[in-house]
Amino acid sequence: MLGLSQIHTIYVSRFATDMRKGIDGLCGSVEEVFHQDPLNGNAYVFFNRRKTMVKLLLWSRDGFCVFMKRLERGSFSLKTLGETGSIELTELLCILDGIDLSGSRRRKRFCLPHK
Repeated sequence: MLGLSQIHTIYVSRFATDMRKGIDGLCGSVEEVFHQDPLNGNAYVFFNRRKTMVKLLLWSRDGFCVFMKRLERGSFSLKTLGETGSIELTELLCILDGIDLSGSRRRKRFCLPHK
């Protein structure tokens, strides 16, 4: 079973990616674009130039998983990406479902300070 709740951070590439890339090519893109080790428990999201296809790469205990989605009509909206390029799982799910988050705002919530 795949545990998406075990993902530390989700990083989204701001650069168009060749969707012909497989696992090895996407791992190379992680190292080149994010300067990170693909085995670190983070998820990495790549879109094609027209933003009609997305691939998600993540390490799952004993191997890589690649998820791909291709839209038959329309495109993904990436207007909500912050400066860091990292997003939360709920934001990723909204983007994949076609929900435009550009007009939304996050309400203040209590959270424990990071140590």
